[in-house]
Amino acid sequence: MRRLLAFLALLACASAHALSGVVTHVTDGDTLWVRPEGGAPVKVRLQGIDAPERCQAWGAQAREALAARVLHRQVQVRTRAKDAYHRTIGTVSLDEHDVAAWMVREGYAWSQRYRRSLGPYAAEEAEARRLLRGLFAAPAAIEPRQFRKAHGPCQ
Repeated sequence: MRRLLAFLALLACASAHALSGVVTHVTDGDTLWVRPEGGAPVKVRLQGIDAPERCQAWGAQAREALAARVLHRQVQVRTRAKDAYHRTIGTVSLDEHDVAAWMVREGYAWSQRYRRSLGPYAAEEAEARRLLRGLFAAPAAIEPRQFRKAHGPCQ
């Protein structure tokens, strides 16, 4: 059993990488570019959240909030994988605070659902809903997943 646990811990460490750099661009409410010192910028998708699409209600506000929070600032990224759009998926931290958690807590994104799970930021989303923060104050706010299904991707 100890060997199995040691192997799983090693595997977890090997599958996650870290990078540190300055945010050079914010594409939308859940995607940004990080330039590591001496390296090329890396496109990063915030893991665990789904922000409104650029052409969707609250899309511009989500992008602006993320930019105000992290643009031109030093961040740390714990990477997990690449998505279908070749973005690095990762947890982004600013001054040791989870940026995705902040986006959800302030009402600029939803906790990304996984099958029957409410996602990793369910508590932050519940708080934002309770306090009617950001998009959670809008009774007709549509989750980006449903928006893309109905309207397709933004052009």
